[in-house]
Amino acid sequence: MKLTTITHVSVDGVMQGLGGADEDRRGGFERGGWAGPLFDNEATTFLNQVFQRADAFLLGRWTYETFAGSWGLMTDSDNPIAVALNTRPKYVASTTPFDPKWANRPSSPVTSRRPFAS
Repeated sequence: MKLTTITHVSVDGVMQGLGGADEDRRGGFERGGWAGPLFDNEATTFLNQVFQRADAFLLGRWTYETFAGSWGLMTDSDNPIAVALNTRPKYVASTTPFDPKWANRPSSPVTSRRPFAS
């Protein structure tokens, strides 16, 4: 298995809250949802392909919980990202304990949630 990373970052260095307006308000961040309007067909096709070829996902706790509350609730079997995230194993790196619920789907368990030292 190889590790492929995806990092969404704006040209001015913003990585926070790319998905939804209220996704991540930490530190007073007010520009949530910035990535959506910038996605075109080419970017969507690329991202779909990356998620489709993944065997598993390595996520931080914050991203895992955000994804579980959005992608985990999707039942659209035509969305390649939702299908991949809802059916493949997830490994979570976290220094804090948490409850790894993923829309109560036993078919997509958290394979490991051992704390990692910082």
